[in-house]
Amino acid sequence: MRHGKKGFKLGRTRAHRKATLVALSNALIKNKSIRTTLTKARATRTFVEPLITRSKEDTMHNRRVVFSRLSDKVAVTELFVEIAERVGDRPGGYTRIVKIGQRSGDGAEMAVIELVDYNETATQTISRRRRRTRRAGRRRARRGAAEAALVREQEAATEETPLESVAEHVPSEEAAAESDDEQMAD
Repeated sequence: MRHGKKGFKLGRTRAHRKATLVALSNALIKNKSIRTTLTKARATRTFVEPLITRSKEDTMHNRRVVFSRLSDKVAVTELFVEIAERVGDRPGGYTRIVKIGQRSGDGAEMAVIELVDYNETATQTISRRRRRTRRAGRRRARRGAAEAALVREQEAATEETPLESVAEHVPSEEAAAESDDEQMAD
C-alpha cells in the first residue's frame, strides 16, 4: 500500500529528484516558461509555488529559506525583485501548465509550464494553429506577393526619375504623327 507516500517519484532517487526539481525551478524563474514532460511540470509546480509565496514578503529569513531550496543567487534575486512584484496580489496559482502533445521519440506527454503573469505561451499556442491551404492557394499568395513587390519597385523607380529625363523620352506629337503615317504606308 502507498499510505503516506504522496508525491512524484519521477523514476529517480531522492537526491536526483531534488536536483532535477531545483534545475527546473531555476530555469522556470529565469526564463518564465519551460518545456518539459507533463509529470515533471506537475512536480515542478508543487516545488516552486511555495517558494513564490515566500518571495512575496521580502525578509532575510525568507531569502535564506528560498536560497536553501534553489541554491542560485541570480534566481533568488529575480524571484524576490521581479516576480514577487508581479504576483503580489495573486493568492496562489502562480504557474500554468499547457499540454503540447507527445514527444516523437518515446511518446511522453509534453507540457509547457509558465508563470501566469508572463503570458507568452498562451498567445503562441493560438498563433501556431494555422489554416490549412491547398497548394494552389499558396502559389497564388506567392504570386500576389511577387506582383506587389514589382509594383512597389516600379513606383520607387518613377519617384526617383526627374521630370526632365521623362520629357526627353516622350516623343513629340509631330514625331508620333510621322510614325503613324509610316505605319499606314506599309
